[in-house]
Amino acid sequence: MKLKSLLAGVFLAVLSGVGHAAALTNTYENSIVDWLLRGQSLTPPATGYVALFTACPTESAAGTEVTGGSYARVAVAASLANWAGTQSSGSTTASSGTNGTTSNNGTITFPAATADWSTVNCFGYMSVSSGGTLIFYAALTTPRNITSGSTASFAAAALTFQIDD
Repeated sequence: MKLKSLLAGVFLAVLSGVGHAAALTNTYENSIVDWLLRGQSLTPPATGYVALFTACPTESAAGTEVTGGSYARVAVAASLANWAGTQSSGSTTASSGTNGTTSNNGTITFPAATADWSTVNCFGYMSVSSGGTLIFYAALTTPRNITSGSTASFAAAALTFQIDD
């Protein structure tokens, strides 16, 4: 395993044509270096939260997350049932594949918008339901205007995360 690949090689793609490569934030890259090489603890969130952004984050800046209109991050517990093993999408056993890729096993659906959320350009994976740490993020291939009464969602296997090997 190449350390550079581990640190910079987490990718997020939406197979349905909604997103593309992602980046780990500087905060999480530093946490991985400290854990792997410096003997510091790193506890991944037991539940991560998928968030939507109108202005994309960067490795060092938070971006602008959607607010109001019944918007809320969507919780996805870290588990074999919720994220596929690296051997195939939809699998629920420990990873045994060779490409370092996982995807969501179920649909990720946001609450119905009760007001316009504006144009969503990016999404991210957060450590908690409000505030917290942005772990990684990705731009949408096609930004989506979420209007009052509509529901944003990602189909099963649409969010793909890869640790570059």
